[in-house]
Amino acid sequence: MNERFTPSRPEELAEILRWAAAAAVPLAVTGGGSKAATGGPVTAAHELCLAGFSGIHSYEPAELVLTAGAGTPLAEVEALLAGHGQQLAFEPPDARCIGGEVRDPDAPRAGTLGGVVAANLSGPRRFAAGAARDHCIGLRAVSGRGEPFKSGGRVVKNVTGFDLPKLLSGSWGTLAALWEVTLRVVPAPECARSLLLGGLDVAAAVRAMTAALSSVHVVSGAAHLPAPVAARCAPFAAGAALTALRVEGPEPSVRHRLAGLQGLLGGDSLLLGEADSGALWRAIGDLAPLPVAGERELWRLSLPPAAAPAVLAGLSQSLAADWLLDQGGGLLWLSCPVDTPAETVRAALEACGGHATLWWASATRRAQVAVFQPQPPALAALSRRIKHSFDPLGILNPGRMSRDNMSRGNTSRDN
Repeated sequence: MNERFTPSRPEELAEILRWAAAAAVPLAVTGGGSKAATGGPVTAAHELCLAGFSGIHSYEPAELVLTAGAGTPLAEVEALLAGHGQQLAFEPPDARCIGGEVRDPDAPRAGTLGGVVAANLSGPRRFAAGAARDHCIGLRAVSGRGEPFKSGGRVVKNVTGFDLPKLLSGSWGTLAALWEVTLRVVPAPECARSLLLGGLDVAAAVRAMTAALSSVHVVSGAAHLPAPVAARCAPFAAGAALTALRVEGPEPSVRHRLAGLQGLLGGDSLLLGEADSGALWRAIGDLAPLPVAGERELWRLSLPPAAAPAVLAGLSQSLAADWLLDQGGGLLWLSCPVDTPAETVRAALEACGGHATLWWASATRRAQVAVFQPQPPALAALSRRIKHSFDPLGILNPGRMSRDNMSRGNTSRDN
């Protein structure tokens, strides 16, 4: 990087982007840097760091709405919400565990609020509560033209016309530079516990998770870990595959629903208390049990849950990989050897209509393959038109989402 711009006021941000647009100077848009290994390598000599837009601008616990600078540390936001018995429903993960970094489970979580929204990051609760984009009701940003704009506000009814918060969520900083975000928050559950089923194969685990999610027992987490991966979640596992189901809410309701799940699913099971349940789901959301360090790379596969057994069976014939299933079987995380052919991974999804993203790998590797699932021609053309309307010269994070030329960005379908 030749120069690092660190604005802390919207006027400064707009001025920098107007200069960059006039001179056609590409910029690498960054926040806390915790997701630098996701997406294609950015081809820009200068960095635009938004960490200076930090701080809580407005928080109304009674209205369940929070507005903060995009550079505000996620740990600061979560600590504030926890102090009022509230939380981010979409359960954003901590990207530091990817790549093999071992972290203290009690340490503050990495990342910034703007980074979470720009990447549309969500954790195990997504299938029940929605993704990050579903809770972003307002934002302020500056486009690649250097034009400031805002969308939405502090109440849900303000989101009328084009819902720009949803469009910019998952765009990875390729459409605009966010400097303020407004999110809807939710009360934290009074109680959260988990039911563990041991020893199920993939097909049986998917059937169990589907039955639980289709029942009246309101499950907020459903994941399956094969034995080698589950072993890294000790003391929860005892050498067998692990299927975990989480139930949240008032304590009497949680007890009743867990008993109902035990009766529905049968077999041997184990109940986890609140502390152990929280630790297990943090580990699953952060992908802590998956080995990625060394000669490994991480793929994120979205697929119909019913297709998971066949997809895993097909992949096992061509590569040796560690994996875990999250979100009821609809999300498959695959840790496989470096340089695994992208065609091998994506071909396994052709029959079921899923899509795959190379989620963590070296910059060299990410420069060689299409990191995000290639789009059909009509959708790719629409994405290019959207990119051109926000950033006609392609100065924002060129290369992050597409290996095409700078003016041909796309918005992610993987989040």
